[in-house]
Amino acid sequence: MKTSSFLRAAVALPALCSWLAAAQPAQAQSSSLTLEDISNWHYIPESYSVHSSTEGDNYARLSPDLKRIELFSFRDGSQTGVLFDADKARGKAGLKQIEGFTLSPDGRKILLMTQRKSIYRRSFSAVYYIYDTQNNSYEPLSDGGPQQQPIFSPDGTMVAFVREGDLFVVKLLYGNAESRVTKDGEFNKLINGLPDWVNEEEFSTARSFDFSADSEMLAWVRYDESRVPLYSMTMYKGDQPVHEDCDNYPGAYRYKYPVAGEVNSSVSVMTFDIKNRVTRTLKLPLDSDAYVPRIHFTSDPARLAVVTLNRRQNRMDIYMANPRSTECTLAVREENEKYIPETTYGSLRFFGDRFAFISDRSGFKHIYLYNLSGKLERQLTKGDFDVAAFYDYDPATGRCFYAAHDESPLRTSICISEKNGKVRRLTSTPGTHSAIFSKDKKYFLDTYSSLQQPPVVSLCRTSDGRSEKVLVDNVKLKEKTDALFSPKEFFTCPAADGTPLNGWMVKPRHFDPAKKYPVIMYQYSGPGSQEVRDAWSIGLYPGAAFESYLADQGFIVACVDGRGTGARGAAFEKCTYLKLGEIESADQVAVAKWLADQTYVDGERIGIWGWSFGGFNTLMSMSEGTPVFRAGVAVAAPSNWKYYDTIYTERYMRTPKENAEGYAINPINRAPKLHGDLLLIHGTADDNVHFRNFTEVSEAYVQNMKLFRQQVYTNRNHFIMGGQTRLHLMRTISDFFKEKLRP
Repeated sequence: MKTSSFLRAAVALPALCSWLAAAQPAQAQSSSLTLEDISNWHYIPESYSVHSSTEGDNYARLSPDLKRIELFSFRDGSQTGVLFDADKARGKAGLKQIEGFTLSPDGRKILLMTQRKSIYRRSFSAVYYIYDTQNNSYEPLSDGGPQQQPIFSPDGTMVAFVREGDLFVVKLLYGNAESRVTKDGEFNKLINGLPDWVNEEEFSTARSFDFSADSEMLAWVRYDESRVPLYSMTMYKGDQPVHEDCDNYPGAYRYKYPVAGEVNSSVSVMTFDIKNRVTRTLKLPLDSDAYVPRIHFTSDPARLAVVTLNRRQNRMDIYMANPRSTECTLAVREENEKYIPETTYGSLRFFGDRFAFISDRSGFKHIYLYNLSGKLERQLTKGDFDVAAFYDYDPATGRCFYAAHDESPLRTSICISEKNGKVRRLTSTPGTHSAIFSKDKKYFLDTYSSLQQPPVVSLCRTSDGRSEKVLVDNVKLKEKTDALFSPKEFFTCPAADGTPLNGWMVKPRHFDPAKKYPVIMYQYSGPGSQEVRDAWSIGLYPGAAFESYLADQGFIVACVDGRGTGARGAAFEKCTYLKLGEIESADQVAVAKWLADQTYVDGERIGIWGWSFGGFNTLMSMSEGTPVFRAGVAVAAPSNWKYYDTIYTERYMRTPKENAEGYAINPINRAPKLHGDLLLIHGTADDNVHFRNFTEVSEAYVQNMKLFRQQVYTNRNHFIMGGQTRLHLMRTISDFFKEKLRP
């Protein structure tokens, strides 16, 4: 389970936005804000997605019509060339469009992605073609079926990919000769080079293989999931899409899913000598139940960096392994009293003979630089604030490029830390900034937004941060949303223990402070998450579009990040350790009580809702024991952490055997204390938070004579989308609150 970015991912992926703009037919837009317009993507901002960089001051992009790969200059944003044009390229497949691409290291070859089919959150299969920029022709990467996660070797002469659990290598210099590296891959038993469900979901990765710097070796993680228990989801005929094979009788999708305390995949790290075709297993000193969330070949072909975590995830080791001798030497050990956050290994970057990553060892997330032997060279960033993103490090100058919450937890700035420790802030406009730097670090693309401002993408100089050119201004979107969206503002209120909490509020456009309004509280509340930011991406849809619709219906919508959320240091984030839901629900109750004291709030008409962890905390808050909520909606909510996966749950809760008291804090056990009108919503094919969470908590409410409503979505996963599904869901939620909260 991730932060509520899973919702934004479903509606605002940068790579998706340009496609949506091109694919959506022209429609007359309403003069008022409607759920139809929101669900039909009318208020999605234009983005500027850079898919790949080339040498020097150029970058490549996929054109909005998906026909061309275009080259642009980092100096002034002007187009400098076309790398691929589907209308002009030669190939038997007759490609009309592509869905993505990967450039070879020298830029002469390009992997063209087509026929993409999603599997889980990050994984997908696709049919790839190899395009030769020199002769303007393309041919299939493989004729054996769709591929997963293909990558070029550093010298550009090979491509490795996974198919049906096995690794393959295609040698481009030998007529695209394909060879099979492994032969033991089997669905629900063994996977080579790709993570299983839980490793993909909770370690935020879709690939677990890499080439050595000299292109002579291939290394991968082997996942033996044969002992992991199977989970089965019933599938029905349904619609959009229709499952014809489930027409007469329901079918089933069965996959390996380890719930808290159960057996995980057994992992090992393998290497393959491409020339001599020798396979070896690293002598990795790995606990039997440990994890390998990342592997990276360094600039030294004899050093493969292998990141390991113990099952409790409070110890991270980085080993330097020789891929031929298989010997492993411990380089870095990172330990924490509670847990190692995912940002630590997720931020790991290599720069020649050095590497760096983000650690919260100081109490705040900062970047630390090491040499390949594991010696700490220096701390690159310092201060009582969290680093939000680590972009790059320049070994030649000693400069570090990053984003930080240095001004406020609500905002991020793009910064450079010099070798002497001096920090330069490259951005000055208050809000949220993210960056993509040119290869020579002389320029960067700054994507900026704020509570009131849709994203603006500017090309800037690194020397002084000055904008050279605005590439995307979203002026038309701002004109539309200024006229239709409700005003948004920040506020602070006390937590249950008095700690100041950050919040945002959406009021009706014609707000009258003399009136009393019903309130809907939206929250996520999960560990390390952040819903309250000075950014356009707040709310269920960007710009708080859904919240603005609710405000048009006469509600105030408020969102508060309670204790346990991110961007405020380790102590604030980790205080919920071993007792998920206890503090988070107490804080939402405290927020509701504070809101009820405001002169413009009807304290008898306060509702709460959330999705995923937010749904869990909705149930927890409505059964906390203080009857402050008149109504609530819980979407795709976990109801007992023993039903959720090992990696996420045990990171924050340990196992049920180790922490029975903490696991007892759940909505099922709190069912007798449920207060207020409740609507439960779930998809029957949710591979993340299983439908069983819905069935078990609903049974607890039935047996405790707690009346509630429910809405089930056939064959829908955690995102609950497809056809009219998302519109139906939003209308169901809004109608429920209108019925229960409006006078």
